[in-house]
Amino acid sequence: MWIAITREVSPALAACQLSFVERDAIDVDRARAQHAAYRAALEGLGCRVLELPAEAAWPDSVFVEDVALAFDELAIATRPGAESRRDEGSAVLELLGSVRAVSRIEAPGTLDGGDVLRIGKRVFVGISARSNAAGHGQLRDLLAPHGYTVESVAMRDCLHLKSAVTQVGESTVLVNPAWVDIGPFAGYDCIEIDPTEPHAANAVRVGDALLYPDGFPQTLARLRSAGIDVTTVDVSELQKAEGAVTCCSILLRSGAAPASA
Repeated sequence: MWIAITREVSPALAACQLSFVERDAIDVDRARAQHAAYRAALEGLGCRVLELPAEAAWPDSVFVEDVALAFDELAIATRPGAESRRDEGSAVLELLGSVRAVSRIEAPGTLDGGDVLRIGKRVFVGISARSNAAGHGQLRDLLAPHGYTVESVAMRDCLHLKSAVTQVGESTVLVNPAWVDIGPFAGYDCIEIDPTEPHAANAVRVGDALLYPDGFPQTLARLRSAGIDVTTVDVSELQKAEGAVTCCSILLRSGAAPASA
């Protein structure tokens, strides 16, 4: 069974952190409706969705993936690069801690979950303003006993690694080559986004299915032409907060949901 941990949209979403997109008016009610449809889509793909309540004090808290990582063997509390986000993780980690042992990234390390892409036992970590070398090194040390390798990946002009590359098939990645060094992904089949849709490389894979924003029709056509099963959702208001489909959930495999669910 797949479990998806999510959190309701904060009423303060309009005060979110932004780095690479221009601030635009966010319709919070519409964002909530889009997030509800996102959760329903995850359920339709076989996930048990666990939803934490909204947090008015933390505008970005809907983007739960940044505060924690879930592997089959353990969970890891990240230390987000934006200091304003470092108190978001307690409820998420309480839930994760009921099904996984929890380790932590400690100061001076910083690590955002959006910079971490796992493909099997390979873990790619973006070299970004939010995730520093100390965070990369600590992640490598935490995962090595479980057989994972961790590789740092150069990126540019975007917030997180998964803004530029995500896994869309067993051995296939979707990439924006303008934003990421594709050399580390030479062993995979690469589908390049349509260059007119620079934000189109973010997709979330659930088993063999893919959940993808509906706002990138040219890249969507490329995915479907490659034989990939794609379910689309509208996340346009969440995208104004520099969010994407991966960062709105933490996916983990489990035979049973946490007792607190």
